[in-house]
Amino acid sequence: MTELSTPTGREEALRAVPRSDGSAPRALVLGATGYIGGRLVPRLVAAGYRVRVLVRDPARLAAFAWGDDVEAVEGSATDAGALAAACDDVDVLYYLIHSMGQGRGFEEADLAAARAVAQAAAAASVRRIVYLGGLHPRTGDLSPHLRSRVAVGEVFLASGVPTLVLQAGVVIGSGSASFEMIRHLTEVLPYMPAPRWVRNRIQPIAIRDVLHYLLGAARVDAAVNRAVDIGGPDVLRYGQMMNGYAVEAGLRQRAIAALPVLTPGLASHWVNLVTPVPRAIARPLIASLVHECVMDDHAVDALIPPPADGLTPYRRAVALALGRVEADTVETSWQDAEVTGIPSDPLPSDPDWAGRTVYTDVRSAATTASPERLWAVIAGIGGENGWYSAPLLWALRGWMDRVVGGVGLTRGRRSRGRVAVGDAIDFWRVERVEPGRLLRLRAEMRVPGLAWLDLQCEPGDDGGARYRQRAVFFPSGLAGRLYWLAVLPFHGFIFRGMAARITAAAEADAAVSAVGSAIEIGTRA
Repeated sequence: MTELSTPTGREEALRAVPRSDGSAPRALVLGATGYIGGRLVPRLVAAGYRVRVLVRDPARLAAFAWGDDVEAVEGSATDAGALAAACDDVDVLYYLIHSMGQGRGFEEADLAAARAVAQAAAAASVRRIVYLGGLHPRTGDLSPHLRSRVAVGEVFLASGVPTLVLQAGVVIGSGSASFEMIRHLTEVLPYMPAPRWVRNRIQPIAIRDVLHYLLGAARVDAAVNRAVDIGGPDVLRYGQMMNGYAVEAGLRQRAIAALPVLTPGLASHWVNLVTPVPRAIARPLIASLVHECVMDDHAVDALIPPPADGLTPYRRAVALALGRVEADTVETSWQDAEVTGIPSDPLPSDPDWAGRTVYTDVRSAATTASPERLWAVIAGIGGENGWYSAPLLWALRGWMDRVVGGVGLTRGRRSRGRVAVGDAIDFWRVERVEPGRLLRLRAEMRVPGLAWLDLQCEPGDDGGARYRQRAVFFPSGLAGRLYWLAVLPFHGFIFRGMAARITAAAEADAAVSAVGSAIEIGTRA
């Protein structure tokens, strides 16, 4: 397992307490491939827990360094059979699932999943449930997002299984949606028109402190069944958070004007256009900011003492997150969440497609670069590196996707060079990786059909390589066929250019490496 940042789980106050027979306790994590779950799991392993995860697609675990260290049960949080198997012989169950980006009906989906899990946990005599909810005011109408968090917590508290609900506000860490929203709004806009609730008070919390409380929750006394607030040491207005980011990022302070007419709906459209965070995720986050979310008390201190070196101040959390981004060591990201409403069917292996209508665009190019050099370019495609052809056309397609509520091109990628199954790359999702040979991307842009892009690397003649590229599109009805015909004239520019420039980039990298080696040899001589 890779080296973990603080907390590691090995801290004495966070380590697993053995069962009465001396065996290690078992932790079940629901939401293990999400932003927080992906960080909690390796720390549970390091703390001495036997970790089990419930996932729809076990193949996604290959994207995580800890994938081989856990037991996987295939299924969803509403699958009674899978839940029964997952909850068997479990000491602590972590529920880290939220339907935030699902759109309409997410409250009903959240409640249905929570009830199914609560029933399965009670039937299996699970000793504790830990749920990460949302910090919220005790009175007044709540946003649908916060209202759902409260309702889910109440389901678990009434389940008969001792439950600890940790209610957190804005989470600050590399890759978190809240941090990315603050980051891009501050960097893009020297002057920001904002809703009047930009003056509301918020108590952000660093991701490392969230993980501290989650790990500590497993050791809380069995009699505890309650909700507690958690937060960092600073209470700030949203505008202060943006300008705190500006200071840590070396930017000028931003002027922020509060406008009474900018509703959460309008603000989410604005965030959708100027940040990588899509509207489906931005809207519930923004709607929650309408409320002042500050801790009512510090009852959590009696249950889980703060970290030995204290809670992390906001600006320190920002600095840590920026350091992770700069070093390209972001552990998990909101980008890795599946896009709701986008089919996730894998590309069929039958080349005849069983008589189904299919359109393809196939390209091939030889290069003098080695297969290793070519693969490095393929593995780094998208994000900051772009798509190696017709950048204006790619940008236009990304903008069109954002306008209709898609993720667009601004989602980028979690790592500049590493790639794994389940990773998001702009408006694509990595479906298959054969290191050194194949990268298969499944489209997550709004499109009337199903689309994939295969990028392949094969050994060539005289130490060179051959690049193969295949775009595959299954149209959905007449709209899908018309869509393919509409974009067909642009494929010559886009796909032919990609093949030519990807191989050229591999050759350029090889030339730079050769020059560097010659200089090093000359220096030694």
